[in-house]
Amino acid sequence: MLKNKYYIAISCLILSTTNLVAQTLSLEEVLTNIKTNNPQFKMYDADIQSMDAAAKGARSWMPPQVETGFFMTPYNAKMWKADDMFPGMGNYMLGITQMIPNSKKLKADYNYMSAMSSVEKENKNYTINQLNALAKTNYYQWLVLNKKMQFADDNLLLLGYMIKSMEIRYQYNMDKLPTYYKAKSQYSALQSMIVMLQNDISQKRIMLNTLMARDKNTLFEIDETYKLNDFDLIKSDTTSLSQSRSDVKAIEKTIALNHLKIEAEKTKLLPEFGIKYDHMFAFGQQPQQFSLMGMVTIPMPWSSKMNKANINSFQIKNESLNWQKQMILNEASGMISGMNTELTNLKKQYDITEKSIIPALRRNYDTAIIAWQNNTGDLFVALDAWEALNMAQIEALDKLQAILNAQVEIEKQLETK
Repeated sequence: MLKNKYYIAISCLILSTTNLVAQTLSLEEVLTNIKTNNPQFKMYDADIQSMDAAAKGARSWMPPQVETGFFMTPYNAKMWKADDMFPGMGNYMLGITQMIPNSKKLKADYNYMSAMSSVEKENKNYTINQLNALAKTNYYQWLVLNKKMQFADDNLLLLGYMIKSMEIRYQYNMDKLPTYYKAKSQYSALQSMIVMLQNDISQKRIMLNTLMARDKNTLFEIDETYKLNDFDLIKSDTTSLSQSRSDVKAIEKTIALNHLKIEAEKTKLLPEFGIKYDHMFAFGQQPQQFSLMGMVTIPMPWSSKMNKANINSFQIKNESLNWQKQMILNEASGMISGMNTELTNLKKQYDITEKSIIPALRRNYDTAIIAWQNNTGDLFVALDAWEALNMAQIEALDKLQAILNAQVEIEKQLETK
């Protein structure tokens, strides 16, 4: 029985320890969580559903108008009643009026209201693209920060080994005190750098948790795999961009919506019909009477000014939207071309640093450290060689960060799915 209790306790401890292991999320998982959980997208979904729901009532008629009251009734109530010489006067009327809207007007209103949500759908896609780019930027920055942390941790161990070795060698007058203090200062600088990197990583984690609409302090790690892409500049022409960018599509949908609104305004210039039926309950001995009339609204110049002004306004607005579309496409095309050139040059610089500069500096450092260990070289020279190598490695990571940032920006401009 006691052994069983121990097994249960150990099992619970193992399970609790397993739960403490931070979850690792890939970039695709982060983007999926953002699209699923971010409240901004749920807001768009609710707006779209609201517009579609409102469109269902676009074919409704006006409610009938019911009338009741006295009709052609004398003030003298004595005259209401009939006698031998007088049949009586007055009526009590009950009437109903129903306007019959023009079928073209109902169809135009329905087409307009049904198309309203199409603009919001493209606005949602545009927001998805913007938040995806923000998430990618923070994700890749975190990735580079992790690599810098690895370098900093390795260098901290290396400097710690150097400092301990100098303390031993100094006792036998084999090292100089200034070199020792230089190594100590670099060790402290590295500790400060690690604290700064840890803070930056925490900020990236908070930002990604915020985008995923999770608890800001939820611990997780990222998958440190990445891919450097090459972009086809053919996709950056204005025709391809207009087919892929949601903000341009939203403008096109707005233009189409304005055309539908123009058609709806034109239908308001068409006549509408109505029917009016009244029944009179006659007083005294008068016969029952009724009234049945048809009605038609006739658009006149003084009543159609507002509709014509609205039509002209929407036409001018569409002209403005077309110029806005051309402006966006022109700026995006130029930005993509410029950033693609920058990306190409950054990749070349990164390759030179990785394949030429860092290997040469590493050989220089290895030579200096071997010479110091064999008492044929100065540790000051070895520290300078280490510092040059460390700076080159950090510079290479900064280049990698710039490459990933440019890549994200181009993907955002192209709106790649």
